[in-house]
Amino acid sequence: MDAKVGAATASAPTDAGERRVLLLWMIFTGLSIFAAFLLWRYGLIRLMVTSDRTYISSVIAALYIVTCVHCFWRTRAIAREGEIARGCRAILAAPDGASALAADARGLPSGLVTDHIKSLVQKATAQAKGPIDQTLLLRTLADRLRGSNGFGAFVSDTLMKLGLLGTIIGFIIMLAPIATLDAADKVAMKSSMGLMSDGMAVAMYTTLAGLIGSILVRIQYYMLDSATQKVFSDTVVLTETHVTPALERGLGTRS
Repeated sequence: MDAKVGAATASAPTDAGERRVLLLWMIFTGLSIFAAFLLWRYGLIRLMVTSDRTYISSVIAALYIVTCVHCFWRTRAIAREGEIARGCRAILAAPDGASALAADARGLPSGLVTDHIKSLVQKATAQAKGPIDQTLLLRTLADRLRGSNGFGAFVSDTLMKLGLLGTIIGFIIMLAPIATLDAADKVAMKSSMGLMSDGMAVAMYTTLAGLIGSILVRIQYYMLDSATQKVFSDTVVLTETHVTPALERGLGTRS
């Protein structure tokens, strides 16, 4: 009963703390959408799409949108794990919190953090005596918390390389007419200048789109990685201060 009361009193700051992770992402995404609206309003996005004959800029934009959706999904998952970690702390910090570890910690909210605590309980049950070393379990938890966060680094690098690919293609388009350029033929000269201008536009717009997309993706996943690291740190403190001491006391009692 006291554990439930402790969890209830801690729910308000917990929710506020975890909403902050999503709030940061929403603020950043809102500013990005506003900037995109201004670019569209002044016709710059339309100019980029029509000038890029390779459509690499459009591919970069589509990949960026997909990545934003993935980052939102991961941010929600990490925010939930942080909320679970704080909920477990509120329960285990109560006067009779150690009782929540009984029966494989089924009284704790479900999540990756709780699964880690359950693994500690199972290890303590199978272990006859001595201190509980959770180093390997913490490594597993870190990998599970990171999940598919590495997708952000992959996409950021891909966007950069797509921009460079567009630069190379643009220069190829720009330099191709030079080989057959005839200074005496004014019509061919004018056509060649048009092709060179198109190639330069492809090179510049794809490079710009790739650089901006890569930077924005890096910023989003930096915030996600920071939130993930914080959840992991909170879990380490939780287990070292509340879980393993209680389990080791149980081992001492049994021995």
